[in-house]
Amino acid sequence: MGSIFRPVVILLSVIFASQLPIIAKADGHAEIEALRDEIKSLRSVYENRISELESKIGKIQGPSAISGASVQTPATAKRSVKGNASNPSIGMVLNGRFNQYTVDGEAEVAGFALGHEGERKGAGFAVDHTELNFSSNIDDKFYGSSTFAIAEHDGATEVELEEAYIQTLPGFMGDGVTLKMGRAFWTLGYLNEHHSHADDFSDRPLPYRAILDGGYNDDGVEISYVLPTDFYTEIGMGLFRGNDIPFGGPDGKGHGSRSMFARFGGDLGANHSWRMGVYKLTGESVSGRKAGHGNVVTFIGDTDVQILDLRYTYAPTGNAREKEIIVQHETFWREENGTYEDTEDTPGAGAVAVNWDRDKVGSYTQLVYKFNPQWRVGLRYSELIPPPAPAALSGSHIDGGGFTPEMTSTMVDWTNSEFSRVRLQFNDAQLAAGQNDSQFLLQYIMSIGAHGAHKY
Repeated sequence: MGSIFRPVVILLSVIFASQLPIIAKADGHAEIEALRDEIKSLRSVYENRISELESKIGKIQGPSAISGASVQTPATAKRSVKGNASNPSIGMVLNGRFNQYTVDGEAEVAGFALGHEGERKGAGFAVDHTELNFSSNIDDKFYGSSTFAIAEHDGATEVELEEAYIQTLPGFMGDGVTLKMGRAFWTLGYLNEHHSHADDFSDRPLPYRAILDGGYNDDGVEISYVLPTDFYTEIGMGLFRGNDIPFGGPDGKGHGSRSMFARFGGDLGANHSWRMGVYKLTGESVSGRKAGHGNVVTFIGDTDVQILDLRYTYAPTGNAREKEIIVQHETFWREENGTYEDTEDTPGAGAVAVNWDRDKVGSYTQLVYKFNPQWRVGLRYSELIPPPAPAALSGSHIDGGGFTPEMTSTMVDWTNSEFSRVRLQFNDAQLAAGQNDSQFLLQYIMSIGAHGAHKY
């Protein structure tokens, strides 16, 4: 209360004091002295009243509430915490799992050759990607972030630079314009921008695994513009090195790729929202991918990937933290025009190469229902449609044999807080003729330290 009345007293004093020269000229010295005495009287009355109120507050709340009273420091406080505005936020995501499959060894996907990120995770207990993230505003114009992934591939633990980019802050390049440069998961479909630990299921749907090797992660630059429209409208484009699947190659040299995209969205009343997007990624491919049984598939030629995504959310109570229904869909079209080669991964082995001008299609649809602030259930169906292979490649690893790989996934997860989640998932996978794989996945995701919010 003292902090409220004392400025009022001072302000009144200043106002009266500022009028003294005028009053002096008008009424003389005696009136000035009388006014000064009145100010002193007012100040004394208010300060006595303030002291009384502070005393009453102290009696109600205890000695620590009285101004100037000492406060006990907890024994656990070993150091003072200072502002970290100029220091990066540091966070780690621990991602562990237990996997059990009914099909032993490597599970093939008919008509598709998978990279190591798109392959099925190993059976038994395993530590999946552990991420170490550093991020901060660099100054008033730029934001920077880097993510290192620690993962096991073919029995060896590797440290990968997953992301390292800078991004302009709002207003620097004009309202709604953002420039992003470096290595990142770029704007391509819905899931690609998200790290896998933020997904609603333990594994990525089949189109991401077979067409983008889990996600398109490359070096480059991207610019986007959010238009000043009544509903959300964003357009953008990017230029990249072209060194990740579906491009890149065994020599590690990219041949360039580029993207374009447009996204739209908005609210439908108070409890509904929607978003849709169209995307195109194009470039030259020189990619070698594992195809099972020691084989390597190489494609040389032009590749276009086109994606359509749709997302709808509904909060039945008006509060998405309590209950929420999410419906999500993506369709992929991959057009290839060039030469395919399927060869044994052995020096001197023969190879079969053939001209190729075909489209591959994939899609998934998922429904996730949060029926409690901590509990969710989900259902997802994903499929791939490989094209018929030319006669010269009949029976090879890129010949689907008319089979359509598909997978149905069900999951339930428990989220204790924004930092911890445990998930149980079952997959009914039919990825090749005569290969019915029942998959049981148990996953935990734990975040330590700071971690930026994920995109909508």
